[in-house]
Amino acid sequence: MKKDNKNKRIDNKVKNSKNKKNRKTKRWKKVLLVIFLILLIAGGVFAYKVYKNGGGVSGMLATMVGHDENTKKNLPELKVLLLGISTDQAGVELTDTIMVASYNPKTQKASLLSIPRDTYTGNYPSKATAYEKINALYGRKSRPDETLEAVNEITGLGIEYYVVIRTEALIELVDAIGGVTFYVPKDMNYDDPTQDLHIHLEEGEQLLDGDKAEQLLRYRHDNPDKYGNMETYSDEYGNNDTGRMRTQREFIMAAIKQTAKPENIFKIGEILDVAERNVQTNIDFNVAKDYIPYIVEFNTENIITGTLPGENTNKNSSGTWVFIYDEDETEKLVQEMFYDRDLEQETTENEENSTNNTTNNTNTANNTTSTNKVSKSDIKLEVVNGTGQSSTLQKVVDELEDSGYNVTRTGTTNTTSKTIIINKKNASDTLLDNIQLMLGVGTIQNSQSNSSKVDVTIILGKDYQ
Repeated sequence: MKKDNKNKRIDNKVKNSKNKKNRKTKRWKKVLLVIFLILLIAGGVFAYKVYKNGGGVSGMLATMVGHDENTKKNLPELKVLLLGISTDQAGVELTDTIMVASYNPKTQKASLLSIPRDTYTGNYPSKATAYEKINALYGRKSRPDETLEAVNEITGLGIEYYVVIRTEALIELVDAIGGVTFYVPKDMNYDDPTQDLHIHLEEGEQLLDGDKAEQLLRYRHDNPDKYGNMETYSDEYGNNDTGRMRTQREFIMAAIKQTAKPENIFKIGEILDVAERNVQTNIDFNVAKDYIPYIVEFNTENIITGTLPGENTNKNSSGTWVFIYDEDETEKLVQEMFYDRDLEQETTENEENSTNNTTNNTNTANNTTSTNKVSKSDIKLEVVNGTGQSSTLQKVVDELEDSGYNVTRTGTTNTTSKTIIINKKNASDTLLDNIQLMLGVGTIQNSQSNSSKVDVTIILGKDYQ
């Protein structure tokens, strides 16, 4: 009997224990369900915000830093002075690279303007000295203030920000991303023991590590031959400093493109460490973080490049070679690179929406538009050569002029793969189609700009034969 009572008590304890466990399990299930619902709702809200911010990686980053769909619309174009600094054996800091960079998050367009190192910043060119060259300004105080002031005086851009990048940063960054694949434009052989600088590269596409990247960017000319002649870049590529600046711009674009590869996202900590050690800037983090969500999806083919116009001369009392920039041509180039692009508005989406809402009136609208557009005899064309072959530019210009078009401007840009025909003003669809048919290639884009000096810009790519 006692044994039966004892067994009953044990059974009751087991039963009570099971009941408690069941009640706890049910409570945890309810808690987990509530947590799941909260996460589901929060995830839905986050996903909606990502969608409103444009979706993709850009939309996700924008949402994570607290942006909404109006943030990008209110972001101004970012203009920055880029200075590449190297140090020789005597400890003197040299400004090897001087560029103005701009980025517009709304249009996803950017500009790179190279400033020659020998640009004269004084007031009396006939008495110019090396001390007055723009690359000497940074070395005076190891601060970018004077250089920034001089660049603003030359360009009138009112740049606020600067980024100073030391050679060590370049070497470490290139090594961190596993090298940069780049086409070295010529054989390069130069030695300067005073700077411990030794450049020995062969022409051709190759994977450059940090050391070779430094050699590439610092190259100006070869060692002198027995007659004292020093081979440099070809006239076709861009003689001497012009070629050097072109190489710098094209390498920077290649490095940006390859740094942005998905596999390098896991190296972001290492990349930031490199920047912290070797980069000096006055860009506040709160300013920078506003642009990061949009710049991650930037396409380097949207970069327009240029070089400060002017001439090299040593017609002064000291015999010092300096670069005298052309004020009028500089004003025109700055207007074209930094202001005309600001005014360009993306109208394709609005036009498509308008077309969808007025399907029945499409033909009428097109006829009206064509009537108002300029005729072939009046149209002004700009041809920009991005094929990498200098002879191609004149060939296309001759063909266009023989067909009755008026080519008013020509230029050269970095090598691009695809030909683009840009309607900047009021060229008719028929005219654009005829140009495309004559070239045999080309994607037609609309990028209206009332301040543009031309009606149509043709950017020749390597696809043009």
